[in-house]
Amino acid sequence: MADQELSSLLKQLHSSLSSHNYSQSPSLLSRAKICLLNLNALVPSPQIPRQLLLAARETLELGALVSIRLQDPEAFTRYFQQLQPFYNLPSDILPREGGNASKVTGLYLLLQLSQGDYAGFHTTLEALETQAQQAEGPPNQRGKTNTKGQGKGLEDDAFIQYPIRLEQALMEGSYDRVWGETKSERVPSEEFAIFSDVLIGTIRSEIASCSEKAYPSLPISNAKNLLFLDSEGSVVQFAQTRGWAVQDSRIYFPQLEAEQYGTEKDILATSGQVIENTLGYARELETIV
Repeated sequence: MADQELSSLLKQLHSSLSSHNYSQSPSLLSRAKICLLNLNALVPSPQIPRQLLLAARETLELGALVSIRLQDPEAFTRYFQQLQPFYNLPSDILPREGGNASKVTGLYLLLQLSQGDYAGFHTTLEALETQAQQAEGPPNQRGKTNTKGQGKGLEDDAFIQYPIRLEQALMEGSYDRVWGETKSERVPSEEFAIFSDVLIGTIRSEIASCSEKAYPSLPISNAKNLLFLDSEGSVVQFAQTRGWAVQDSRIYFPQLEAEQYGTEKDILATSGQVIENTLGYARELETIV
């Protein structure tokens, strides 16, 4: 009785998520997908009963969330791709209510952002916007969009808006805003918080690159705040990974060659402003603390 076994496996997967005990989750997911294969429901079609479609979608969404908790981006990406045919089914065949499409898609956007895949990020976002427009339906007789029976729009979706805000801040060079977003109550769920370290690493790398172009050197105390590091020892370790020299409580950046300077001079002004903005934010943080 594959359907009964599937139901039992889903309960166990929910329990593993709520208890943060993921040791058995990969095995449970493998068994659940075998059940779906036996029920011919791993790939959706309109002929499959709704309850089975719901169970299949739930299985794959649990797999995506477990992959995030296990910090396995490759597995998460595979689950996201497997979910797309389910998300593309008409709502009268597979209702969106009760699913986690917004959360999984928002996490995928955040993954793309943390990996620096800005082209992929915008491609995914454009597809979402197209789907949202199609879901709104044609205008009614009064010329207004018919949204009866539809869910909230993208602008009201916290899971989608969170990575959008982060991407906008990153594109503007407002790293302090990204830091604030990842360290505030605006993080929409625990799964999103898991990306904080990855995103801060992205910020740190961007700021480090700007610093190398904007300044010949910086005091270690300033660099600690600038790079969002916890201690001056952490600054020294980070400096070593970048090939920076450390002497007399200062970091010395590699100097640009004369011919490079001509091509980089336009970057310097922008980089300097980014650094000053971030240093100002760091000082405000110290004042608050």
